[in-house]
Amino acid sequence: MALDDYRRKRNFARSPEPRGNQVEAGPARKGRPRLFSVQKHLASHLHYDLRLEHNGVLLSWAVPKGPSLDPTTKRLAMRVEDHPLDYGEFEGVIPEGYGAGIVMLWDRGTWTPEVEDLDAALEKGDLKFTLNGYKLKGSWVLVRTSGRYPGARGGQGAGVAGRSDARSWLLIKHRDEWSGELDIAEFAPRSVKSDGGFEDILAEDTPAVWLSNRPAKGGDAGAMLAEIIERAARLKAERAEGRKPDRRAGQERSARGTQRTRRNSR
Repeated sequence: MALDDYRRKRNFARSPEPRGNQVEAGPARKGRPRLFSVQKHLASHLHYDLRLEHNGVLLSWAVPKGPSLDPTTKRLAMRVEDHPLDYGEFEGVIPEGYGAGIVMLWDRGTWTPEVEDLDAALEKGDLKFTLNGYKLKGSWVLVRTSGRYPGARGGQGAGVAGRSDARSWLLIKHRDEWSGELDIAEFAPRSVKSDGGFEDILAEDTPAVWLSNRPAKGGDAGAMLAEIIERAARLKAERAEGRKPDRRAGQERSARGTQRTRRNSR
């Protein structure tokens, strides 16, 4: 089953992530646009998860530094397990276990393969496609590498054809009207679902386990999480008192924290 790895890694009694229904057969989606999403995930490290609908699941790649609109920039993208279709709308807090952290729906929309045989392109390791999202648009390519790209990790992954190096890919923007030097992650850091930041998502939940057993410990991600927890607590207090949250100050601090984490991960 396509979702066996996804389900094996999660405890759905504790995780709010969708379990996923029976995988939808490919022909059943004929005539409906293919969905894509990008989730901004603060776990042990800040990263972005690119998900492309294919054959009833979401093919998934973890992009540590996030997508770049600059065609000269190649971003490492690690292939991970397929996710269920309803994960494409997920936003919330994973309190503990695999992927523990905050998940933000950073972008979503539809995508179109630029190849006739998508499965053959995945097998070859050269997938060209067009995105039509709120933040990401135009032509892109995912290219599988030898696994020796800086930052790549060895070992068997949810890759193609059972190859030990199949996890390591590069995400590259093609030169078109949507490409440029703008840092889209810094320019548009907030959720397309709630228009909130990490602190807003956490303030809706704030599981107690985070106060004693934080998913991100130490380093820049840990410092960023500590700041987010503080802001989330402030938001909850302001809401309880009926005061309007000071979004401007929170956005400025969030932007500084994101920039600091991204700089140190380069």
